[in-house]
Amino acid sequence: MTHERILVVDDDHAVVRLMRAYLQSAEYEVLVAYNGKTALHTIRRERPDLVLLDLMLPDLDGWEITRTVRSDPYLATLPIIMVTARVTDVDKILGLELGADDYVTKPYNPREVVARVRARLRIQRDMQHLTHPLRLHVGELIMDVDLRRVMLAGNEIELTATEFDLLRVLLQHPGYVWTRGELIRTALGSDFDGIDRTVDSHIRNLRRKIEPDLKRPTYIQTVYGVGYRLGAPV
Repeated sequence: MTHERILVVDDDHAVVRLMRAYLQSAEYEVLVAYNGKTALHTIRRERPDLVLLDLMLPDLDGWEITRTVRSDPYLATLPIIMVTARVTDVDKILGLELGADDYVTKPYNPREVVARVRARLRIQRDMQHLTHPLRLHVGELIMDVDLRRVMLAGNEIELTATEFDLLRVLLQHPGYVWTRGELIRTALGSDFDGIDRTVDSHIRNLRRKIEPDLKRPTYIQTVYGVGYRLGAPV
């Protein structure tokens, strides 16, 4: 069994039993919570490597849990995969804008969920074992890849795991124009169900954190009809 631990949060005991069985078969250690308060307590106490989070819970919903985790500097990079029966794009985009790293809708194939967990954790491991130069910068934006820290004009910027991985790819290839699909596959190792607006949500969050002027982005520039590129402030 690996040392990686997955917290499964769902009020449906049958769903929890099913996902626990599949994740344990994939050699993950599994923690469980059946409501939001227990989930937050477990996250803070146990520090799992990833959370599978149902949206509709009897007390705190998944959106509130995600918002709380992302606002805590000690938990902000914890990968979160939302699992829910809500299937509209609006729900997906809201979850992603709050900081979820991926979104899976019910009914789902448990093997697909395990594959997404494995892909997300592989990215985390790879980032911890990079051997190429680990300091990237453009303008006043500096990234220490090994420490997973981002500084802007001397101030540390808190990013989610997904935001960090997207920004890393952009910083590694300044000026290159990325399509949305390329960015998702290269940075995240997933197609996120092919929803183009997924990457738009993460880019919007990144811009709020690093752009001096949201109306005129200088770091992450939109190339209309194509995607995004990293520029440098004049």
